[in-house]
Amino acid sequence: MNIGEAAKASGISAKMIRYYESIDLIPAGRRTDAGYRVYGENDLHTLRFVKRARLLGFSLEQIRDLLSLWQNKARASADVKTIAMGHVAELNQRIAELTDMRDTLQTLASCCYGDHRPDCPILQNLAD
Repeated sequence: MNIGEAAKASGISAKMIRYYESIDLIPAGRRTDAGYRVYGENDLHTLRFVKRARLLGFSLEQIRDLLSLWQNKARASADVKTIAMGHVAELNQRIAELTDMRDTLQTLASCCYGDHRPDCPILQNLAD
């Protein structure tokens, strides 16, 4: 299949497929004599793996490591778990930061009268 068909089947845009190939995240598609990229089922499986990993928020470097482990049948599952648990820790940190931001904004918004007066604790807090 061509890159457009691979993009549709994998849920990854053709532009991103080209990008992933350019950074050697995935192998470049085979080329026809006319220079068109051609993808097979194994390529689609890899693209879907990448898509799912991106949906779970893994970084490109983490995905590179996971792909390497996925393709290595002699891998230790502990290596995979280490990457996953490191990502969980990163997500927990981001959740805590986002929760703090939300709570702060919610408190500030509740202190704002939201009327015609110019006094605004939200702006005051941002200016402090």
